[in-house]
Amino acid sequence: MELGSRGVVSAVVGDDDTAVRVGSGDVPVLGTPRLLALAEGATVEAVAGLGDGRTSVGTRVELEHLAASPVGMRVTVEAVLTEVDGARLVFEFEATDERDVVVGKGRVERVVVDRERFLARLPRVDRG
Repeated sequence: MELGSRGVVSAVVGDDDTAVRVGSGDVPVLGTPRLLALAEGATVEAVAGLGDGRTSVGTRVELEHLAASPVGMRVTVEAVLTEVDGARLVFEFEATDERDVVVGKGRVERVVVDRERFLARLPRVDRG
């Protein structure tokens, strides 16, 4: 993982992405949880190919949702790896719409883990 590694995710806001649909409000614009999901997707893209059975998991988020994005508007999120502290990765991200308006920005922290060990530590859930 190199400082400055970048990941970009882009999506057109659809009905399923709205605050109404994701339960975060009652207006038909990009919901904050979906903006966060796009930001996390960009961070995952930035460190794709960790190899050796490793993956990363999100541990902390700071998000400012600055402008509304209506259905049909394309939103692009770019994340940049700005800090590496052992297994801890820190990303800064910015989300813009197709008018080049900044609709969100913030910071995402992830931790690199061994995928199998991580999954093995999960509690078993009995649904029966």
